[in-house]
Amino acid sequence: MAPRREKKRNLFANAALILRRKRTVATIYVLLRFFVILVMVAQFFNRNYENVFLCALTLILFLLPTILERSLMIDLPNTLEIIILLFIFAAEILGEISAFYTTFQGWDTMLHTLNGFLCAAIGFSLVDMFNREERFSLSLSPLFMAIVAFCFSMTIGVLWEFFECAMDQLFLLDMQKDAVVHSISSVMLDPTGGNHPVAIRDITDVIVVAGGEEIALGLGGYLDIGILDTMKDLFVNFIGAVVFSAIGFCYVRSRGKGRFASRFIPQVVDVLPEDLEPEAGEAPETDPKKQE
Repeated sequence: MAPRREKKRNLFANAALILRRKRTVATIYVLLRFFVILVMVAQFFNRNYENVFLCALTLILFLLPTILERSLMIDLPNTLEIIILLFIFAAEILGEISAFYTTFQGWDTMLHTLNGFLCAAIGFSLVDMFNREERFSLSLSPLFMAIVAFCFSMTIGVLWEFFECAMDQLFLLDMQKDAVVHSISSVMLDPTGGNHPVAIRDITDVIVVAGGEEIALGLGGYLDIGILDTMKDLFVNFIGAVVFSAIGFCYVRSRGKGRFASRFIPQVVDVLPEDLEPEAGEAPETDPKKQE
């Protein structure tokens, strides 16, 4: 047990070292952490313990980028790391606790698009790690790397939709947000029991019978349960994945000369900057490209 505890201590200590090396990231991290703690305290006094748990989860997620840097021996660009921190804050604190998902119609769409973009960047870095691993003999073309990054991003998007569906079915959370539609078509409405879809148009209201009571939903149409939201989320994830895969393709093809893409693609390093011992009177090297 002792070696495990020591390993965990080292991971968190090294995470702190990385944050001190990246001052801009550290500033954003501290500010977001401060706001999360304020929200946690407020939710605790309001006895909303579910939101307290979400705040605690957010604080843990904030540590993941720096811990991953250490455990995977990669250097996350500042831009990517800041976007990840803001993404976590926007999804958990603003989206869930502050109800931005329902207040702002495009909030969920924006986050899913950004998720597709970021996951494609992570996919590129994973391929780069395999390329540099001595146990593998790989020499991948830029097109193949773009395809792998795209597929990785879409896989993460699909897995997330599986998770949302499971939470909705098991706990009735409505993570897959419903939509109001005015036309439906289903073979289940075929009076002959055949396979012919029957359409109902110009729907203005739906009445639900529950416990012998008729309840008019009053939504101005038919309540679609999640499928349109799922398709929209996957589509915008697709857009984000395609955009970054194209950027990454150009980046690899130009042999890493693109400045924009380099801000989002983690770099594999042999030695992390905080592990270098500077000579007397010298500052530690912080550029991962110079270490290779």
